[in-house]
Amino acid sequence: MKFAELLANQLPTAGMVVAAALMGVMLVLLLGCDCECGKDAPVPEEGDKSVEARAAALWAKIQSPLSAEETRVIRQQGTERSGPGGYTNADSKGLYVCRACGSSLYRSESKFHSGCGWPAFDDEINGAVRYLPDPDGARTEIRCAACDGHLGHVFTGEAFTETNMRHCVNSISMLFIPAAIVDEYTKLRAAQSDQ
Repeated sequence: MKFAELLANQLPTAGMVVAAALMGVMLVLLLGCDCECGKDAPVPEEGDKSVEARAAALWAKIQSPLSAEETRVIRQQGTERSGPGGYTNADSKGLYVCRACGSSLYRSESKFHSGCGWPAFDDEINGAVRYLPDPDGARTEIRCAACDGHLGHVFTGEAFTETNMRHCVNSISMLFIPAAIVDEYTKLRAAQSDQ
């Protein structure tokens, strides 16, 4: 017997609420998130292009203008809708970089599933993130230290990991660099930055 059916037989009102919630989750998973998070940032598969071409494609994405939604989140301190879109459930090894400037922000080893609806990290790359108290004093905003782009917020005291810290980051504020091309991407970014 399925969980929703079991609850429906035991507690009809609670069972109907749970069943409706489960159907809603299934619809989101089947239909996907309608926000722009991660949709326009495809990473060519290993067989499609060389390591150099894949790194160059990601660097070109970073150099391209921000979309209206990226601008709203990154430059105007907005928040994308929560959900399974973007990098929330991503588990691949690699590096997360700032969508606006390409600076390294987080290693995949620091990513964890918090259930909050946005990608969560328990540690940033040293010096990559600035912490600013929100005007209301209730939360702490996190921004890219290199370009001041809004990333999200940081929360402490939740005991998700040993660091007791959760960086709740908008997927749209980042791009993911797969481990296989991190070295090439880093070289390309350094060469482009020197020009």
